[in-house]
Amino acid sequence: MTTSLDDTSSPIPSPIYEPRLWHDNGWTAKVVKNEDDDGWAVEMIRDGEPEPALVGPWTMGRDKKNPKPLDTGAFNTLVKTASEVIRRHEQQLHALLHKSVVVSADAGRLTVNLDIVPDEDDPYAVLSALDEGGDQLAQVRVAASFKLSSASAEAWVASGFVKPGKG
Repeated sequence: MTTSLDDTSSPIPSPIYEPRLWHDNGWTAKVVKNEDDDGWAVEMIRDGEPEPALVGPWTMGRDKKNPKPLDTGAFNTLVKTASEVIRRHEQQLHALLHKSVVVSADAGRLTVNLDIVPDEDDPYAVLSALDEGGDQLAQVRVAASFKLSSASAEAWVASGFVKPGKG
């Protein structure tokens, strides 16, 4: 009997629909005791992630002691909200790690990009220049601390794309 690589992969978990635990479509909603007070909280965890993407207060049930059970509408709203939180976090991270300026040069308008690679042991950045057609004219590795501005981009272009010193 032969075993394909697919046979060794972990199976797709079956959906779970319990009052305090729902799992479906790559997400788990877990109602937990709120550590800050007497109430309840809900954690939204994306499959494969070690930490919740979202933790928020959860409604008490009618007895004012136990949490309200999860349901389809609440779960779908929680998935949408947690997905949005992740999307905003990814956009913010991209904005921190990617800068771009447009400068004028003899060859026309050039886009100069700085892409930071946040390696734990050896962080660095890649400085690149693109012409108006999107063709790369130059690329150099620079310190992760390099500050991209119109002035630093213009100086790099004027130097003939010589690797800039520490920024």
